[in-house]
Amino acid sequence: MIERQIELRVNGQSFTILVKPQDLLVDVLRDQLGFTGTKKGCGTGECGACTILLDGKPVNSCLMPALRARNKDIITIEGLGTPEHLHPLQQAFIENAAVQCGFCAPGMLLSAKALLDANSHPTETEIRQAISGNLCRCTGYAKIVQAVKAAAQAMTQGDGNP
Repeated sequence: MIERQIELRVNGQSFTILVKPQDLLVDVLRDQLGFTGTKKGCGTGECGACTILLDGKPVNSCLMPALRARNKDIITIEGLGTPEHLHPLQQAFIENAAVQCGFCAPGMLLSAKALLDANSHPTETEIRQAISGNLCRCTGYAKIVQAVKAAAQAMTQGDGNP
């Protein structure tokens, strides 16, 4: 197959890479660019472990050809916060014990971020709807919903950053 050169913008940084038409975005992010926080779970778009934000919207990167992401803004979990300065969602997940094994956490956090970017005061139903594409086998979702509510509150009170 013929490789094509494309530019991807990931977490505010531009990358020029070669991809084949069949290359999936999850593989390019993980294997070529080193963003291993984007998890490879089911490979069929069912689990949400591969969720990234594409122009602010949650997307299953295991279903998306990398070519379709060219010239789009991509956020992976590595772009959400830093170890020194956690995003309010990350802090709330820690404080509310919303992380167990951690496999679903990157996708769950990014889905929640997309929700809070669009709606700073979501209801429990809206939170559950926003994370419905992300499967968690450990937590039962109650702590996750609680964490998203806490992050929303922190962000609207000015205790949080983006």
